[in-house]
Amino acid sequence: MKSFLLAVALTALTQIGQAQSLGQSPTYGSISLNAGFPLDPFFVRVSPGGAIDARQTLGGNCRGQIAGPPDFQLNYNAGTVFPLHIFVQSGIDTTLIVNDPSGTWRCDDDGMGGLNPMITYANPQSGLYNIWVGALLPETSPVQATLFITELQP
Repeated sequence: MKSFLLAVALTALTQIGQAQSLGQSPTYGSISLNAGFPLDPFFVRVSPGGAIDARQTLGGNCRGQIAGPPDFQLNYNAGTVFPLHIFVQSGIDTTLIVNDPSGTWRCDDDGMGGLNPMITYANPQSGLYNIWVGALLPETSPVQATLFITELQP
């Protein structure tokens, strides 16, 4: 019975985020940053959204339409002093989804205020952060958003 329950639990865990392609190259690039990085905030322009409904594939408080591959990847070498803030600014209602170095999925809709999402790691880990910028509503025309990575208080 225990082995059956373990198999069910492992199957459920592997299905979470299955539509997200962690192994694929990010659409808008990647960067390696060390704690205290001088060009703070770092930013990159992205087009939010995609064909995947985050609520159906990730569940929880994950929302928005996202792409399969990550929009961006951050390889972060954490220190002991700085928090890590990841946020988006756009003219539309965007969402933010991050798969962090521990494999944890974190999602936000309006944490920055207004229509902009933000995820903060008070004590960030070193490692790979896969980042998706979602659109709360499917867009009919291309829209731009700016993804920010900073150790400063936004």
